[in-house]
Amino acid sequence: MPKKFNINSIDARLAQLRREMAESRLDAYIVPSQDPHQSEYVADYWKTRAWISGFTGSAGLAIITADHAGLWTDSRYFLQAEAELAGSEFVLHRLKVPHMPEHVDWLLETLPMGSTVGCDGSVFSVSQIQYLARQLDAKGIHLTHQEGLVGRIWEERPLLPRNEAFELEVAYAGQSRADKLALIRQGMNGQPYYLVATLDDIAWTLNIRGSDVEYNPVCISYLMIGQKKAHWFVHEQKVTPSLRNTLEQDGVQIHSYEVIESFLESIAGLQPVLYDPASTSIRLYELLGEEQWKKSKNLIRPLKAIKNETEIRHIRQAMRKDGVALLRLYRWLEAELQHRTVTEYELAQKLAAFRQVQGNYFGESFAAIVGYGANGAIVHYKPEADTSAEIHPEGILLLDSGGQYLEGTTDITRTTALSEPTDEQRRHYTLVLKGNIGLSRAVFPEGTSGVQLDILARLHLWRAGLNYGHGTGHGVGFFLNVHEPPQGFTPNPKGERGETPFQPGMLTSNEPGFYKTGAYGIRIENLELCIEGPTTDDGRFFRFEPVTLFPIDLKLAEPAMLTEEEREWLNDYHQKVFQELAPMLTEEERKWLETRCQAI
Repeated sequence: MPKKFNINSIDARLAQLRREMAESRLDAYIVPSQDPHQSEYVADYWKTRAWISGFTGSAGLAIITADHAGLWTDSRYFLQAEAELAGSEFVLHRLKVPHMPEHVDWLLETLPMGSTVGCDGSVFSVSQIQYLARQLDAKGIHLTHQEGLVGRIWEERPLLPRNEAFELEVAYAGQSRADKLALIRQGMNGQPYYLVATLDDIAWTLNIRGSDVEYNPVCISYLMIGQKKAHWFVHEQKVTPSLRNTLEQDGVQIHSYEVIESFLESIAGLQPVLYDPASTSIRLYELLGEEQWKKSKNLIRPLKAIKNETEIRHIRQAMRKDGVALLRLYRWLEAELQHRTVTEYELAQKLAAFRQVQGNYFGESFAAIVGYGANGAIVHYKPEADTSAEIHPEGILLLDSGGQYLEGTTDITRTTALSEPTDEQRRHYTLVLKGNIGLSRAVFPEGTSGVQLDILARLHLWRAGLNYGHGTGHGVGFFLNVHEPPQGFTPNPKGERGETPFQPGMLTSNEPGFYKTGAYGIRIENLELCIEGPTTDDGRFFRFEPVTLFPIDLKLAEPAMLTEEEREWLNDYHQKVFQELAPMLTEEERKWLETRCQAI
C-alpha cells in the first residue's frame, strides 16, 4: 500500500494551521496541489497539500475549517487516498467528475454568509481566483488570496532546486528557438509582451530542458517574450556560460528568477502584456493594472502539440528502445518467478534499469504503476520499497510506465496474465481490448475532438454495464511532460481536452480500462499519432497510428469476442511490433517476441 505520513504529525500540522487561520480570521483555507506555474508535478518546495494532508497523489485539493479537514480527489486516487488519510482527521471527498470544482459547492453549502475563505494567491491562477470569488460572492462569502499560511508553519521546508539546465539540440527538436520565437510573435499580433509561466511551454520555446521537477524535464522559470527580445527569469546558476551565450545570441536575456516581480513593476502603466489567465498567478497579475493586461489564449500549446517530422522520427526510435526494455523486463520476470517472488517495487526498479541501458535515458516520465492482483485496481498505485506486494506466478499484473529519452517521451500500459485467467477476467480484458482497438481504428473528419471519440473506447464496456472513472487519453510531449494539453479523449464536454480538434502530428494516449476493487485491474495503453486519412468531397479525414511497440497479452484475450476487423488490427499491430523490434534483439529474444506476436 502507499507510504503514509505520521498521523500525529498531520494532526499537529492541522492544529498549527488552524491557529494561523484564527489569527487571520479565516473560516476556511484552501491548499491546492499546484505551484505558481500550474504544474502537474511540482518541486518539493510546493508540495504543500501533501505536507498538510498526508495524501501524496499528484491531483487533489485540501480544505481546512475549524471543525473539518477535507481532501478532494478523483477516482484514480480513491483507494490511495483512503489508505494515506486513514487514522488522520482528513476526510476523503470523492469527485463525481474528474477536474470539476466540486469543493466549491461544498464551501457554498457549508459556510454561512459573512465567512472568509483564504488561500495563497502565488499558486492560484487568475482564472481560478476569479471563478472562486464569483461563486463565493454570490452567497456573501469573502475570498482573500494574500494568505500563505502553510509557509508560515512549515519548518525545514525544502529549498527550490538549482539544477543545471541544458540545451536540446535542433537535431532533436527539429526547429530552432529563433524560429519558434518568430512563430509566437506572429501570434502576438503586434502586442509588445507575452508572459509565459508554464514550464513545459518555456522549455519547448527555448529548446532547453532541466531536472527541477520529478518526471518532467523542465526548468523552473518565467519567460517574457517581447517583439525584439525575450527575457528568461531563472536562477542564474542553472545557466552555464555556453548556454547563456547561445541564448543571448538568439535575443534571450537572462534575469534572476525572483526578478520577475520587479520587472513587471518596472513596466507598470506602460506597454500592454498578453497573458493566459489559466496559467498566470493572481499574485503576478496584481502587480500591473487590470487595463494593462491583455487576455490571450495559450499561444505556445497549439504549436507544441503538433510534432514536427524530426520529432516524430525520434519518437519512433524512443518507442523501439522502450519496447526492447520492456521485453527484457518481462523475460526477466518470467525467469525470476520460476524460483522466487518479486516485489512490485523491485520490478519498477528493474524496468528503470533496463531503460537506462538503452541510452539517452533521463528517467521515468511518471512513477511506474506496478499493480499486482488487487493493487491493479488502484488506478494510480505507486509501489513503495517497504510496503509493495510480492508478485507470484499467478493472477494478473498491471504495469503502466514511461520513460524520458532524448528521443521522446513514452507511456505504455500492459496487463498480463501470470497464470491461466478466469472466464470473467478474459471477458473484462477483451472488452477493454475492443475499446482500445475501436479508438485506434477511428477515421474521422477534420474538426473532430476528443469528447466525440471517447465513446469508441467505452462502448463495449457500457453495453456490459461497466465503465472506468478516468479519461481515455491525454496528449504527450516530446521529451517533455507526459501529460500535455490541449488534446485528449474524455467524456467531459467542458474543457480543452474534450473540445480541442485533433490534427496530424498530435501524440495522444489511448488507455481504456476496467477495475474490480479488491481483485484486479485491467488497462491497455498505446500512444497514437494522429495522421492524414483520406480526402473526399466531404473534406479531410484523419486517423490514428499506434506508435507504441510491445505485444498485447493474447493469453487474456478471448478471440471469439473479437470481430474479424479487430483480429486483423491486432495481427497487423503485432506484425509491426515484431518487424520493428526484432533487429534489436538476440535470437532468444526474437523467439520470445515471435511467440507473443503470433496471429490469432
